[in-house]
Amino acid sequence: MASLFSDFGFIWYWKELNKIEFMYFKELLIREILQMGLKQISWTEVKEASREDLAILLVKHCDGNQAWDTTFRVFQMIGRNVITNRATGEIAAHSTIYRAHLKEKLTHDCSRKFNISIQNFFQDEYDHLENLLVPNGTENNPKMVVLQGVAGIGKTILLKNLMIVWSEGLVFQNKFSYIFYFCCHDVKQLQTASLADLISREWPSPSAPMEEILSQPEKLLFIVDSLEGMEWNVTQQDSQLCYNCMEKQPVNVLLSSLLRKKILPESSLLISTSCETFKDLKDWIEYTNVRTITGFKENNINMCFHSLFQDRNIAQEAFSLIRENEQLFTVCQAPVVCYMVATCLKNEIESGKDPVSICRRTTSLYTTHILNLFIPHNAQNPSNNSEDLLDNLCFLAVEGMWTDISVFNEEALRRNGIMDSDIPTLLDIGILEQSRESENSYIFLHPSVQEFCAAMFYLLHSEMDHSCQGVYFIETFLFTFLNKIKKQWVFLGCFFFGLLHETEQEKLEAFFGYHLSKELRRQLFLWLELLLDTLHPDVKKINTMKFFYCLFEMEEEVFVQSAMNCREQIDVVVKGYSDFIVAAYCLSHGSALTDFSISAQNVLNEELGQRGKLLILWHQIRSVFLRNKDIKTLRIEDTIFNEPVFKIFYSYLKNSSCILKTLVAYNVSFLCDKRLFLELIQSYNLEELYLRGTFLSHSDVEMLCDILNQAECNIRILDLANCSLCEHSWDYLSDVLRQNKSLRYLNISYNNLKDEGLKALCRALTLPNSALHSLSLEACQLTGACCKDLASTFTRYKCLRRINLAKNSLGFSGLFVLCKAMKDQTCTLYELKLRMADFDSDSQEFLLSEMERNKILSIENGV
Repeated sequence: MASLFSDFGFIWYWKELNKIEFMYFKELLIREILQMGLKQISWTEVKEASREDLAILLVKHCDGNQAWDTTFRVFQMIGRNVITNRATGEIAAHSTIYRAHLKEKLTHDCSRKFNISIQNFFQDEYDHLENLLVPNGTENNPKMVVLQGVAGIGKTILLKNLMIVWSEGLVFQNKFSYIFYFCCHDVKQLQTASLADLISREWPSPSAPMEEILSQPEKLLFIVDSLEGMEWNVTQQDSQLCYNCMEKQPVNVLLSSLLRKKILPESSLLISTSCETFKDLKDWIEYTNVRTITGFKENNINMCFHSLFQDRNIAQEAFSLIRENEQLFTVCQAPVVCYMVATCLKNEIESGKDPVSICRRTTSLYTTHILNLFIPHNAQNPSNNSEDLLDNLCFLAVEGMWTDISVFNEEALRRNGIMDSDIPTLLDIGILEQSRESENSYIFLHPSVQEFCAAMFYLLHSEMDHSCQGVYFIETFLFTFLNKIKKQWVFLGCFFFGLLHETEQEKLEAFFGYHLSKELRRQLFLWLELLLDTLHPDVKKINTMKFFYCLFEMEEEVFVQSAMNCREQIDVVVKGYSDFIVAAYCLSHGSALTDFSISAQNVLNEELGQRGKLLILWHQIRSVFLRNKDIKTLRIEDTIFNEPVFKIFYSYLKNSSCILKTLVAYNVSFLCDKRLFLELIQSYNLEELYLRGTFLSHSDVEMLCDILNQAECNIRILDLANCSLCEHSWDYLSDVLRQNKSLRYLNISYNNLKDEGLKALCRALTLPNSALHSLSLEACQLTGACCKDLASTFTRYKCLRRINLAKNSLGFSGLFVLCKAMKDQTCTLYELKLRMADFDSDSQEFLLSEMERNKILSIENGV
């Protein structure tokens, strides 16, 4: 049903009809609805209806487009074409005025960030979004498209440029009459508002034609940017939401109502959010499509450099510097950062300086660029006012990081020493910009710039110097960053470590005119040593890649070596080429590991352009086995091995002197023969082998069982859950149960064991020489028919202590057989695990009564 506001547009024009004309209009309206095959309205209702009542009836029986089209046709039938033409013209005129205003405003916003036009850089994204938001063929359902991506990657820039090209008539032609943009960081400062209020804020004049705007809700596109900037109540009931465009509500309730399609359900929505926030909210909103934004591609970055540099050769040299530095190239995927980096290199080159030195690390370039902003043109040093201004900006930045604020009002600026007279300077040099929603609110040029300034605060001051009680000690700051407690902190810790490098310290000392404390680095190591202690309760929560990126930015060999030697357990998850570089660098230091875990996902196969370099890095990573001789546990998770990659892995592990006791290969795919992998299993005196989620063929299982049947095999724990084991596997595993004297725990859950397969295993388990203590058969497609065979193992087999039968369809008959066997005096079982949800209500009642009498039963209540 259309919004209640759709009817006001009709009333506006119906008031021009006199009483006789309005009655004639009603008669023709009924006839037109009948001819069009629309939902019928009774003549009695129409005849007595006022203009307001008729509008409600029409909207109730027709969607927005049909209601307006029908109204216009009837106007023409009664000879009132003038009304139709004027209505159409007014709608078009208002839309034209709004488009012109939007284009001027957004073009001005973009020109403050970029001295070059980047509108054409996003053409592929415009095409994708148009395809996602404009229905195909006869489909007429409104769309809700989600753009997700890491903070600062350029989602907002993309959305603003999308609105510019819409204002020029290049996208969404005839689809949307209006596009309205709401940024959560900005609008949350309003506390309460109505949807009409938010729309009016976007309008070029004080009075927006609200009736006309809302008269065709299917012609509206609402852009809601930065969902991560708002607190959402996902448990909120529909009754607590807002259904009226004019009703004032807390802003989060208002936007929730829009996202949940309670206000203007016929309108379309384009939403942007961080990946983490989308993960939290995706079950709460009914989106139609999701698109991941990855920022500038290589050709976009190249275009940006060539647009900024007049000399093509110099532009290419500068671009090559960035392309050869994977970390800088990665941050350049964010359009604002790309332009900032290109500008910094241009300024260095024009000043006759060597640009190579500032590309040492990402921190190095940020330090150079931001300090240079505060040094006047043609001057060698900053003024005292510039020093104080940057110092105060660091106070503002760190307060915002701890209080989750990125939009600062003038009171916040003054509280941190930034006076009203300082604001034009900060806007002119481009480190701050005006918030789109308020002339008296400001944001940093990019989230990473705020993070850099916040990191500088900890180099220049103690947290005790800050008046905000929410700004915490360095130890808390590091703990928060390394544990990813604040997900929006992307670079903060890395910049802090990077600023401890001698070169960056020299830059800061030259700018501020005093020596920084040399004690900070020693204290940092002591804090890390404490935080990384294996007995520390939170050591396992530390995100290894965050830790690695910090050490990489610092690039202090002695410090990195010492820090790596504090870690006995490392869990590495690499998601791209940049991660490989950083992981290889850090793992080439230190020799204290006893527990090593790595997940390479599909990076080694996807990054075709970098495959040669990746293999070199893979060599460096795998050499960890040569330096760390005490590794006892090796975990490989979510990794795809092709032949060259696995041969490197095999050769290093085969030639190492590690004494592996535990090998984990979870969800590992082999695009090569697994023979070498099985040889590794045989060559080590393993005690625990976990292969969950790794596909094992018939021949793989045969080879594995041959290893398990060897007298020298000491494997106590074997996990083959979800390994796609075939029906021939059960005979091989039965032989293992007969011959192996060391195996105590076997997990074959989530395989198609079925009743026949279990029968083969039970025959082996009833033999006197089987040593198995625990057997997990969760989700093995077992029925009640297998329970007699299974029950026999309870009494005839004296070693079996625990069995897991959850997620199987055993039924009441099977349950009864098992419970009866457990009552037998010869039963040696300690625990039988079942799941309540697998049984009907009668069986559940029986199960509960049995639980009271038999402590062996363990009931899982989950679904």
